[in-house]
Amino acid sequence: MTGSESARVEIDQTKPSISRVYDALLGGKDNYPVDEKVCEHLRETMPQIDDLAKLNREILGRGVRYLAGEAGLKQYLDLGAGLPTMENTHQVAQSLQPGANVVYVDNDPIVLAHGRALLEENDQTVVVTADLRHPDNVLAHPDVQRMIDFDQPVAVMLVGMLHHLHDDEDPAGVVAGYMDAVPSGSHLFITHFCNSGPEAKETENSFLEFLGTGRFRTNDEILALFRGYDLVEPGLVYLPQWRPNRIVRDKLTIVERLMVGAIARKP
Repeated sequence: MTGSESARVEIDQTKPSISRVYDALLGGKDNYPVDEKVCEHLRETMPQIDDLAKLNREILGRGVRYLAGEAGLKQYLDLGAGLPTMENTHQVAQSLQPGANVVYVDNDPIVLAHGRALLEENDQTVVVTADLRHPDNVLAHPDVQRMIDFDQPVAVMLVGMLHHLHDDEDPAGVVAGYMDAVPSGSHLFITHFCNSGPEAKETENSFLEFLGTGRFRTNDEILALFRGYDLVEPGLVYLPQWRPNRIVRDKLTIVERLMVGAIARKP
């Protein structure tokens, strides 16, 4: 934990949080009954919702391998990072780029609590408590300024996060706020709930009712978030189809069609 963060972490156990619900779906233990209750409601609508969380986590690993390996990036701004679990960004990036700096940003104080232990063992990784919806505040944070050289390419990661911004919170403006601050050669990594059919609409309604967020956007709406950047092959696709490391069935299941993802380079 850095000196710029409060020594006391307040965690509200009466309200569900995005990071803890995600942790519960992944089978983690850093969540509370209120979070598991949301998971139960989501499973009533989409019984395979736990698999969706795993698919999103798997593409994070594949995406960071691309960013660190093929793209050679050494700086990572992981926005809405959530709780530590399998294949965290810093572990994957630093295994390929030992000198890589990673900044995790999340507004859930439980993420900071876990970040304390993380920071004790890794001085190239920092956890910042901030609201990603305010890029200027995040980018001005002392730890972000200390860890990220904005004259060098940065991986801006919004993995599984922008669908938790309502339309009036201007997700495109949030993306622009970060990407305008980074130089040519930087990359944007997004995964997002996709409006792929009636089952997606039912799942969206469950998210909005029980978690308060979870906007399933169309492919065109999600592609618009990448406007001005060069999409990396294979472009915007369903999660299992993005540079898979195993055979992918021609006909995807309903849950496999609930999220799409892509990486793009800033020219």
